[in-house]
Amino acid sequence: MRPTSKNSVADPVAHLVAWHDGDHRAAIQTLMEDVRHLREQLALATAAMSAGYTRGWMPSEERDAR
Repeated sequence: MRPTSKNSVADPVAHLVAWHDGDHRAAIQTLMEDVRHLREQLALATAAMSAGYTRGWMPSEERDAR
């Protein structure tokens, strides 16, 4: 979901909750759906790329992976 205005938002968390009319559960649910989607996209990209293409680097779901 994208806001229609192009104004920068000082607090992205407040903006997210406001986007969902103050419903914190709906905001978290949207974020969880986004995480699921991005993990699926990461899995597809990992399966499609070769180690030679990335010089040995492979993506990981872990945040601290190097």
